[in-house]
Amino acid sequence: MLKIIWRRFRENPLSVTGLAIILVLAMVAVFAPFIAPYKPTAINVYNVLSPPDTAHLFGTDDLGRDVLSRMIWGSRASLKVGFFAVGIAITIGIVLGAIAGFYGGVIDGLIMRFVDIMLAFPTFFLILAVIAIVEPSLPTIMAIIGVTSWMDVARLVRAEFLSLKERDFVSSARAIGASDFRIIFKHIIPNALSPVFVSATFGIAGAILIESGLSFLGLGVQPPEPSWGNILTSGKDNITVAWWLSLFPGLAILVTVLSYNLVGEGLRDALDPRLWQHEK
Repeated sequence: MLKIIWRRFRENPLSVTGLAIILVLAMVAVFAPFIAPYKPTAINVYNVLSPPDTAHLFGTDDLGRDVLSRMIWGSRASLKVGFFAVGIAITIGIVLGAIAGFYGGVIDGLIMRFVDIMLAFPTFFLILAVIAIVEPSLPTIMAIIGVTSWMDVARLVRAEFLSLKERDFVSSARAIGASDFRIIFKHIIPNALSPVFVSATFGIAGAILIESGLSFLGLGVQPPEPSWGNILTSGKDNITVAWWLSLFPGLAILVTVLSYNLVGEGLRDALDPRLWQHEK
């Protein structure tokens, strides 16, 4: 099955390109200490708002810090938020969706009404409200995005469980005395993860956008720690004299989010079993 999925995924060149870009960004984030030409917090008051040149390929900001180095280190913040926040959201969504879909009845009704209540609040404004209470930091941002973004995953998992729990392999597991815990986590969840993978890919892109927006507003990653969002804030303050402060981080966010969306589109097509018959 994995060969079929990979073969179908490779048929979409845009998705393959997106995956390649994501892998490159991941390598940049991992090896940031060795790739960045300068320390991201190194201030040089004699080289403020210098345009791109051979010494500073992406120019410098209003404190003389190298923009390229800050963007390389900022990729770590964006990817951390994307993966950890989505990891939290997937964990919560899978557990609640599995319980709702497997047991049904009153339990299903209560969980789904809670999901409806959460969906009634705009996610970004809900995050802003929470951040107004707690001190903004990278771990806080990851946790808040995670606990406010699990609803779609829960609904997807619930829908899969409603279908899968009626299958023969579940009936066979019950017949041999398997516990509910074993049936849920050993037999059903592995067969219900395909839409979750697709949702997670889109979720990472959304989390990166949210983190960038919060940092741009000064409510996300706090200076002097770099992130693409707070680099854009510096660009906003100097938009008329330092175009590079807005262009390069803006392009980084655009390319990253687009890459994850392209991979999500490719996974959605590759994991669609209705298309596998053409591969036989």
